Amino acid sequence: MVKFTDIKGFVFDLDGVITDTSRYHAQAWGQLATKLGVDYPNLGDAVKGISRMDALEMILQKGGLENNYTATEKEALATEKNTNYVQLIQNMSAKDILPGMAAFLADLKREGYGIALASASKNAPTILAKIGLQDYFTKTVDPATLQHGKPDPEIFIKGAQLLDLMPAQCIGLEDAAAGIAGINAAGETSVGIGDPQLLHAAAINFTDTSQVTLANIQQAMNG
Repeated sequence: MVKFTDIKGFVFDLDGVITDTSRYHAQAWGQLATKLGVDYPNLGDAVKGISRMDALEMILQKGGLENNYTATEKEALATEKNTNYVQLIQNMSAKDILPGMAAFLADLKREGYGIALASASKNAPTILAKIGLQDYFTKTVDPATLQHGKPDPEIFIKGAQLLDLMPAQCIGLEDAAAGIAGINAAGETSVGIGDPQLLHAAAINFTDTSQVTLANIQQAMNG
């Protein structure tokens, strides 16, 4: 078992850990669904955590429209959704930082820990700038360089490499089961934020971000 004193760096997922953009994704998909004439109750929950093209297919199938568009036209619809989303996140600010995370990042920086971002979102730099946390994340995995998505460990291994650390020296923070699987496969200590039943594979569980502190992590690791 890795000891807390072995830890030198932290590798963060973005969405659901540092901030929550799910409502902006839901709004952007909602705008597209309305344009397509598709009524989709609880759309936000349905598309959470799945790829852009998979989400589009779900909406088209809901409206019986899956065969009405060519692959090229579907790509254009997905791009339109992303354009809507990028416009919406321009309104983000420090109020969108999840509880406790600004203080936690400040503690990590003050104590000299390495900090890296491991998000598949191409909009991550924009979001970090909007919420005022970009200075903490000078080490960010470029999603364009990835061959595999989570639960593959690639993004977390690259996060450790950016910090010049071995995976065993890093803690990874995630709110999704696929992300926890990726952290564990990378050989890092996993911290799951959310429902402990869904994130049961995490080495450490917190029900929400306000519980994520160095002291609480140290206590969990040292028993």
